[in-house]
Amino acid sequence: MSGRTADLFAPAKHRETLAEGAMILRGFALDRETALAAAIEQVTADTPFRHMETPGGHRMSAAMTNCGELGWTTDRRGYRYTRDDPETGRPWPAMPTVFRELATTAATAAGYTGFDPDACLINRYQPGARMGLHQDRNEQDFDAPIVSVSLGLPATFLFGGDRRADRPQRVPLEHGDVAVWGAAARLRYHGIAPLRAGSHPFAGEARINLTLRRAS
Repeated sequence: MSGRTADLFAPAKHRETLAEGAMILRGFALDRETALAAAIEQVTADTPFRHMETPGGHRMSAAMTNCGELGWTTDRRGYRYTRDDPETGRPWPAMPTVFRELATTAATAAGYTGFDPDACLINRYQPGARMGLHQDRNEQDFDAPIVSVSLGLPATFLFGGDRRADRPQRVPLEHGDVAVWGAAARLRYHGIAPLRAGSHPFAGEARINLTLRRAS
């Protein structure tokens, strides 16, 4: 279980509270961007991005891959975590140290100690790609927070309520921003509005998102 503690790492002017248990740490990942870029390239060279299929047969607009002990996947059989990449039958690549250290530090900065992620979903959004409002419910328990790292093009984060029908906040996310939510906010609906066209030195005409969770 992850406890709450005082914020030791992020200056107050760089924190934005979204709700009880949820905040944005502005620019928190910027000092690691070179290492993050190298790690993303290494993971995706081994296990490339792909457009997964929902249980209802729809092609997801964001391309995805995973690293860590477990990887999130979806197809006609449903949403789930697997230890192996269904496309290759091989284990997902190991989680790069820079991913794990960033997630642990960001969680602590947001007030959650002891976060040790075992799964990282990597999403690549290109212009027009989106993520509909959803809850992260495939994990074994909901004590650990979710850490989401934004890299590349800016995006609009939709942070909703406990019901899908609740009107979401529209939160701008820039390169290097990290969102953390847990505790009372852990099962809030969230998503990404359609990505606007543009170019960024980090990822070209794309946004890369790292979503780190404790799945087991």
